[in-house]
Amino acid sequence: MGGIARDGTSGVATTVVRRHERGSSEEKPVEAMVLVIVWSSDEPARVGEVAVLPASGAPLILGRGPGATRERRVAFFRQRPGTLTERPPLEASAISRRQLRFYPEHDGPRVERIGQCDLELNGARCDAATLRPGDVLALSGELVLYCARRPALIPPSRLFTSKQWGAFGEPDSLGIIGESPALWRLREMLQFAAMAEGHTLLLGQSGTGKELAARAIHQLSSRTGKFVSRNAATLPPGLIDAELFGNAKNYPNPGMAERPGLVGEASGGTLFLDEIGELSLELQAHLLRVLDAGEYQRLGDVLARRSTFCLVAATNRDPKLLKHDVLARFVGRVELPRLVDRREDAPLLARHLLLRAAERSPDLAGHFIGRTDSGYAYPRLDARLVVHLLQRSYTANVRELDALLWRSMAVSAGDHLELPPDCLEVRESRPPDAPPSAPPDATLPTPARAEATPEAIRSALARHEGRVADAARELGLSSRYALYRLVKKHGIDIDERP
Repeated sequence: MGGIARDGTSGVATTVVRRHERGSSEEKPVEAMVLVIVWSSDEPARVGEVAVLPASGAPLILGRGPGATRERRVAFFRQRPGTLTERPPLEASAISRRQLRFYPEHDGPRVERIGQCDLELNGARCDAATLRPGDVLALSGELVLYCARRPALIPPSRLFTSKQWGAFGEPDSLGIIGESPALWRLREMLQFAAMAEGHTLLLGQSGTGKELAARAIHQLSSRTGKFVSRNAATLPPGLIDAELFGNAKNYPNPGMAERPGLVGEASGGTLFLDEIGELSLELQAHLLRVLDAGEYQRLGDVLARRSTFCLVAATNRDPKLLKHDVLARFVGRVELPRLVDRREDAPLLARHLLLRAAERSPDLAGHFIGRTDSGYAYPRLDARLVVHLLQRSYTANVRELDALLWRSMAVSAGDHLELPPDCLEVRESRPPDAPPSAPPDATLPTPARAEATPEAIRSALARHEGRVADAARELGLSSRYALYRLVKKHGIDIDERP
C-alpha cells in the first residue's frame, strides 16, 4: 500500500488500513462516505479514484496541489481489494488551491464552496449543502465527483487473484469492467462458482452482462471443452429434444446428418442457456435427467450417452418461477448487480463502449476519443452528460448506456459528446436528502394480454426508439423474442415510425 498514513489522509482510511495491517481482516469493513472521481477535464486517467471522508474530526480541504503543510486535505486513492494506493494531489489548473471545505457531521458531511469554481449539486448551483449517497458534485466544467457510501477498504479477495485484476479502470482478465465494491464482490462470486464445478444460475436484469458472466465462469473453471451458448427462448417446443440432445445419423429421415446437440457439443465444457425462464415448466422437465448425471439419449439412438458438461443458465425473472426440481439442480446462484447499484462504474463503462465504437466505426466515433500526453485514451464527454449518466434510472443497464452514447454521437456537433435532447426531459431531479429512485422491477412476470395489434406494436417501438425489450415489456409480452415473432408475423420493420 502506498503512503496512506501521512498527515492529510482521511482518518477513516488510515484507521481501517492500520487495522487491516495488524491482521484484523475478519472484522467487518468500516463503511464511510467517499467521493469518486467520475470525470476530470485535465486528468481523465483519474476516473475511478476515491477519497474517504471522515465521520468526525477537523474539516478537510479539497483543492489543487498539496496545500499548506499542516492543512488537512482530501487525498485520493485507487481502491482495490485489500489495498489503497495513494495518488498525487489534483492538478486541475482552474480549480483553486482551496476549493471546497468538507465538515464531518452526524447527518452526513457538509460541503462548502470557498474557491473560484462554481459548485453544482445534482445539476443545481449552490454554495453549501449536506451530502447524501448518490449526490453528484460538479465544479464548473473541471471536475465531477460522485458521493457513495461504501467500505473504506474493500475486503481482500480470497479467490480472485491480483494477477487477474488488470490495470486500474481497464477490463480485467475476464473482460469485466468496474472498480466498485459491487463488481469486486461479483468477481469473487464468479470465481467461487467456477471452482465449485456445479450447475449455476445467473440472476439479473436485461443488460447486466449475464453472458459475459457465464463466459467468465467457463474461463475460470478447469474445463477444457467448448463454451456453447443458446437462448432458451428460441428453442422450438416440438424440437427441444433434438436441439438439446441431437439425433443419430439417418434419423428421422434417410440422409439426415448426425447431430451432437447442445449437450453433446458442450461435453467437457460449459452450456449457457440464456433466458431459461422463458421455457415452459413442461419443457424445463426435459433437462432433469441430464442435469443429474449427465445422461441423455440422442433421437434415434438405442444406447444412452453421457456428457460431462456444466450448465450455466440465466434469467431476469424471479427464480421461484422455474420448475422447483430444476431450480434445485443449480448449486450455485450469482446475482449480477444493476447499473444503478454501481453508478460510479458508468463513466468507466462509457469509456470502454466508446473505445470499442471508435475501433469498429472510426469515422463515427473516432473524433470523440482524446489522448493524454502519456497516450491514455479517454472519451470526450460533456460534464452535463456525465451527471446524467450518474443519475439516470437505468432499466436495460449497460445495453441502455450503450444506446444512449450512440444517440449522443448522432446529435453532438463538436468533438465532445453532449446530452441528447430527449434526456433533458427525463432527467432525474431529486432533492439531496432523497434516496436514488429505484428502477421498475424487471424480475416479475408480466400478466398475459391479448395479442398486440400491428398499430400497437409500431407505437410501442416508436415510443421506445426501437428498443425491442422495452417495447415488449410495455406490450405485456414474455420476452423480446416474442415481439420479434409478432414483428415477423405482421411484416413490421423495426425501424418503422407511425
